[in-house]
Amino acid sequence: MKTNKLITRCPITNEELIVKKLYSPSANITIEGDFHLSKYNYLDDELLYFMEIFIKNRGNIKAVEKEMSISYPTVKKMLDDLIINLGYNPEDEDEEPAKPTRKDILSKVEKGLMSLEEAMKKIEELGEKYGL
Repeated sequence: MKTNKLITRCPITNEELIVKKLYSPSANITIEGDFHLSKYNYLDDELLYFMEIFIKNRGNIKAVEKEMSISYPTVKKMLDDLIINLGYNPEDEDEEPAKPTRKDILSKVEKGLMSLEEAMKKIEELGEKYGL
């Protein structure tokens, strides 16, 4: 039986579609309800293929470059696109954020972005965290 690729968005409104029926040809039964699709269903074919190759190669970018015949920057861009399409931030979470300074905190107080009490608490936390 030939099947069509599942569409995930309404062609008129571009809203996410909800699956209403599932059919088992061997049992000849239909199950009706509201079935939500996984976030992977919303990936285009290119990103699905990239994800498969990336996983198969255990995240080894050099191996992905070689298998897909693409450059390092292209692998990184596709990885960022995949991360974004899955609903995450592509920023490197392993990198520790820049250490805030007392000056940064006091600047926020001066601009009205932080209360004095909150600033005092943050400065105290800085001292504990960074041994100041």
